[in-house]
Amino acid sequence: MTEVQSSGPELSPGSDPRVALLTPKVAVIGAGAWGTTLAVLVGREEPVLLLAHSEQNADRLTKERRNTTKLPGIELPETVRVTTVPADLAAATDLVIVAVPSAHVREAIAAAKPFIAPTADLLSVVKGLEPGTLLRMTEVIAQVADVAPDRVAALSGPNLSLEIARGLPASAVVASRDPAVGDRIVARLSRRTFRLYTNADVLGVELAGALKNIIAIAAGAADGLGFGDNGKAGLMTRGLAEITRLGIAAGANPLTFAGLAGLGDVIATCGSKLSRNHRLGDYLAQGRSWKDVEAVLGGVAEGAYTVDAALALAARLGVELPIAQEVHNVLFEGKSVPRALVDLLSRETKDELADFERWASRLQG
Repeated sequence: MTEVQSSGPELSPGSDPRVALLTPKVAVIGAGAWGTTLAVLVGREEPVLLLAHSEQNADRLTKERRNTTKLPGIELPETVRVTTVPADLAAATDLVIVAVPSAHVREAIAAAKPFIAPTADLLSVVKGLEPGTLLRMTEVIAQVADVAPDRVAALSGPNLSLEIARGLPASAVVASRDPAVGDRIVARLSRRTFRLYTNADVLGVELAGALKNIIAIAAGAADGLGFGDNGKAGLMTRGLAEITRLGIAAGANPLTFAGLAGLGDVIATCGSKLSRNHRLGDYLAQGRSWKDVEAVLGGVAEGAYTVDAALALAARLGVELPIAQEVHNVLFEGKSVPRALVDLLSRETKDELADFERWASRLQG
């Protein structure tokens, strides 16, 4: 991985109040917690356009300068301009960040396509797989926007949005097929408290980001049942092994899964109550159904929308994902969380590195 330091913009709100009046060259599609956080991050240095889905949400953000339901206590800089008009994206000639739930990426990019500037880099911060097609989010964006895949990068890592919005230290990785695209994005978004690295393995970074949400649901369930730190550590470790198995079978670099998008994100998402996927698992352990929890979760738990696509991809590649299978069984088959975790613990023991030779042969081949 190559680290690139931010050079910073020529103007900032602190040095010149006129910066708020400049035309934004960066846009964020999606005004959820993560999209708003990134708009705040950019807006503290330069003007940014935030494209919201509804007029009601846009009006509230514009008037209150806060996203109280998603980011309590965080104020939007005056440099953040909120809109619902996709045509406004045409001004974002440098960077367009896609931050909508994975289920809505295709629809959002279709609406934005006519207005995406030909000079703009595109950055997906969405962690999921598309059901049916099994496409990763950068693939969906490139396909729908009809742009070269080299123009679309992915950002992933241990990125709990409220912590980043508060200015707490965090790190992430920007994966891109074209190194110049990754370097430009890192230079634009990197901050002292938001440390960014680059990685050429887009496939591995995206798979890790999508699959760790599934493991986080299981970890939340383990916490809900009081399994203890040893039990959860074992679950997280075997979950990372699942992610790595599938990633290598798909052609990813195995070292990616030991990095920020893999191990780093597993630690944060499985361990923090700020994670919606973790909270979902905890709710399920209380005996609540996915249908009931979905309505009160306060955001999207991407693991629930990704698990079936992950299992389909695993079946295609001949890879076993026992934890993901049990998460599916609890969410959609009515299986109880205690029964699912007992069945995982009851699996036949084997050599921890039993798959190593098969992995190595794939890499050598």
